[in-house]
Parts: sequence; structure tokens; C-alpha cells
Amino acid sequence: MLDAVHPQVRALLEAMASDGEPAPADLAAERAEYLDATLRLGGAAEPVASAVDLVVPHGEIRLPARLYAPQHAAETGSVIVWLHGGGWYVGDIPTFDRVARSLANASGAKVLLVEYRLAPELRWPVQVADADATVAWVRSEVGARQLGIDPAHVVLGGDSAGGQLAVVAARHARTDGRPPLRALLLAYPALDPTLESASYRRFADGPLLTRADMRRCWDFYLDGAGAGDPDAAPLLATDHDGLPPTWVAVAELDPVRDDGLRLAAALRAGGIGVQERTFDGLVHGFLRWGGVVDAAGELIAWFGDAARETAGI
Repeated sequence: MLDAVHPQVRALLEAMASDGEPAPADLAAERAEYLDATLRLGGAAEPVASAVDLVVPHGEIRLPARLYAPQHAAETGSVIVWLHGGGWYVGDIPTFDRVARSLANASGAKVLLVEYRLAPELRWPVQVADADATVAWVRSEVGARQLGIDPAHVVLGGDSAGGQLAVVAARHARTDGRPPLRALLLAYPALDPTLESASYRRFADGPLLTRADMRRCWDFYLDGAGAGDPDAAPLLATDHDGLPPTWVAVAELDPVRDDGLRLAAALRAGGIGVQERTFDGLVHGFLRWGGVVDAAGELIAWFGDAARETAGI
């Protein structure tokens, strides 16, 4: 299997294997390790015009967020809302800070990175509600004014678990009475809790992410709930009318790969404009590894071009 892995990723996996570090002892340690890996592999943080911490109101809840303005277009009225990955139970603003900075500069749009509440302390559909509230607030008069953006120039995106939340939030946004989303950007979205696709069978033991890893993520998130509900398993949805043009990127050697490919096929069959890209030799999570894997920058650039094309930048 390693022969098929991109040389940059193979070197990374070999280094990880040689480290011999024990598995994190608990959830707090696992979250800390997720951040540490990003800091080690993410490369230098790109300068931006500004990075401002704020909160997104959601009833009595206040969701931490950070707004990044691109270095050479600080006053842009377009924004990309990014819902981060991490299996619904790890990940935060520091973990995806580098991604957000690079995406802002590549797209010429502001990027809003939000921390939805994590499992397993809180489970589905809490995360869906947080995503919905964020996407609605950004496109409201109050939210758009605070962010300095045009509510008609909003792009939504997410990676892995965040991709699942982005798909569901995009579906809900069709009927919330606010301006339509301009585009949907998805990096290796996790969409099928049954884990029964061909890619799950082929890459059940990795490289890197395994089927057992994803089973743990889904169990943390759903805890047995959501069977038959497209808000939990978006591939069950059949009504695609009104969804925005969608860009789907997947990694070739990823058990989650077919989730994204199946979504792209379903949207295309439903008349939605879809751009699809498979990154050969890559594995799940590479978006955060911009310091060591060139494909991370290629994916950021692809999404940046998509935002420029659709958001009027």
C-alpha cells in the first residue's frame, strides 16, 4: 500500500512510525496532539490584513470565531465560512488558523472560522444547530454588518466532519429566507455513518486513517442516533434543488474517499454544478499539512479559485 502513497506523505508516515510515541492517554491529550501535529506540519502562518476574534450568537450560546481578512483585499465584501474537521470531537481555531489564513489570501475573501461545540460532551444534532446558526447569522443584516461583508456573497466550506456539517447547513440554508450561498467547498467530507463503501473496505487499515478510527468518530458524534436522517447521513438526501455550485476534493487513499465522490455524483445527477478532484497518493487530513505536503497548497488554491469564480471577488 505504501508504494501508492505520495512520496511527501510516505516520508511523513514513516517518520510518524519511527517516533514510537504512545497513543494519547485521554481525550484532552488527543486534542492537544491534534493541535501539536498541525503546528509541526502546517508550515509558516501566512500574514493576513487582520485576524479578529469574535463570537457568533446562537440563542444563549456564543460560539468562538475568528475573522481573517486577506492581506491584499482587507475590505472585501465576500466571506468564506469554514467549518473545521476533526471527527466532530477535536479541532478548534488554533488548529485551523493556518488553513484559514491561506484560504483568505488565495481567495481574496474574508474567512470566518468558527468553533462549533464538540462531541462527545455534546452530540448530534448540536453541531448541526451550531452550523445552521452560523450560516444564518453571517447572511443576516446584523451579522453581515459586523463582519463587513455582503450577505449575498457568502461561500460555505468544510473539511471531513466539517464537510458533513457544511452539506447539512447548505441544505437548510435554502429555506431560511436569507440570500443564497454562492458556493459549497468540501474537502474529503465524511457523509456515511454505515462505513460500507468500496473505499472503506479497501482502506480499512489505512494508510493513516482507518475504518475503526472513523467508527469511533461517528460513535462519538451520533451515539446511535440519526438513523435514516439526512441531517446525520447526507448521502440519504434526494432533494438537491437549490444547492449552490459545489467543489468536492477527495484523497485517493482515504477510507472516506467515496463519500465525497458519491455526493458529487448525486448532486450532478440532480442538476447541481459540481467540480470534482481526486488528489492521487494522498491520505485523509492533508489540508492541514501545508508545511510538508505541496498538495495542501494546491487544494487551497483550487478552493480559492472557486470562491473568486462564484462570490464576485
